[in-house]
Amino acid sequence: MVSPSDVLPKVVEGENEAAPRRAKWWYVTFHNVTAMVGAGVLSLPYAMAHLGWGPGIVALLVAWVMTLYTLRLLIEMHECVPGVRFDRYRDLGVHALGPRLGIWVVVPQQLIVQVGCDVVYMVTGGNCLQKFAQIVSPNSTPLHQSYWICIFGSSQFLLSQLRDLNSITAISLAAAVMSLSYSTISWAACLAKGPVAGVSYAYSTAGTAADAAFRVCGALGQVAFAFAGHGVVLEIQATIPSTPTKPSKMPMWKGTVAAYMVTAACYFPVAFIGYWAFGQGVSDNVLVALERPPWLVAAANMMVVVHVLGSYQVYAMPIFESMETILTTKFRVPRGVLLRLVARSTYVALTLFVAVTFPFFGDLLGFFGGFGFTPTSFFLPCILWLKIKKPRKFSASWFANWGCIVVGVLLMLVSTIGGLRSIIQDASTFKFYS
Repeated sequence: MVSPSDVLPKVVEGENEAAPRRAKWWYVTFHNVTAMVGAGVLSLPYAMAHLGWGPGIVALLVAWVMTLYTLRLLIEMHECVPGVRFDRYRDLGVHALGPRLGIWVVVPQQLIVQVGCDVVYMVTGGNCLQKFAQIVSPNSTPLHQSYWICIFGSSQFLLSQLRDLNSITAISLAAAVMSLSYSTISWAACLAKGPVAGVSYAYSTAGTAADAAFRVCGALGQVAFAFAGHGVVLEIQATIPSTPTKPSKMPMWKGTVAAYMVTAACYFPVAFIGYWAFGQGVSDNVLVALERPPWLVAAANMMVVVHVLGSYQVYAMPIFESMETILTTKFRVPRGVLLRLVARSTYVALTLFVAVTFPFFGDLLGFFGGFGFTPTSFFLPCILWLKIKKPRKFSASWFANWGCIVVGVLLMLVSTIGGLRSIIQDASTFKFYS
């Protein structure tokens, strides 16, 4: 049996294989915004429709506070050993849990987050390109959704050849601006539209009680997906210079707080106003539900496309680095353009294939949000903190971390079940590759 430690390069604590550390705090802001604010924001009104006003507002606020807290833990642990920097999530896991358990616990979860985001972003990019084409050219021959996903995916073959996170700074900045722009357009257009005729905020009575429960579970997974930036936060912090007098955690925390303010400005208005406008009838992608004014909705969809172009690469770059390190150290493949072209194109092709096969936007958010993103964002940082920092039993820190662990584990279980059930239901009636 092959373990993750057999296929990964040996971890050297503090070793940084990336480009020179020269990022500023504002780099952190737009990298974090790009990593977090994405496809998830468009499904928040849909999640609210299944949760209702009270539980929906509570779920969003709790998720925002909890994930900001766990981000703080990761930022503090980046240099928890004097003179050592844990530049990868797996490095920190190995330090806290040991070389075998740390790899087994952290690496699969981080890969699920990164690959899951990239698959969802493929679907999102294709959906928004399709919507854009329908608005600007309503009389043209319609193409199936799969073709639009392939068109979007073709751009990622080109962008994947950029070297590292520093190389995509301009793309990440553009993506962060786009995320704020299309989120603003989404809630402003919903506000201008007002409640649709016959809008209802009552819980859906369609199906059985079990169906309603599973819909709530899937909605919680969609909320979890919206707070998915933890999988790359240490890689982002690794780009910041650090000295004993000015450790990297200072600009990193400043940039993270700024990013979370932007996140709140994007998430809460879209979720609340989108649900207010459409109620139970809202689509799992609120932009798809908007029709007027057509030029503004078309622009917003294209902004989403630009944003997920950058978001895909933010999550893919750490995978590219690991793939190339494995191939060069384990299999003695020489570094160069050929390695980058083959390895990265293979990964892009794999995520494109999965996206075309399972283009269920809302269901994917619920499943990946529960199965992959909840551990890395809600409770794994707390486990690592308890192992490394060992706070006094029954202290405020001890209670806070155990509280996050309990809530996070419950959220992971229920949202994974809800999302998986929805995927199975939709797949049973979907015509694959039609």
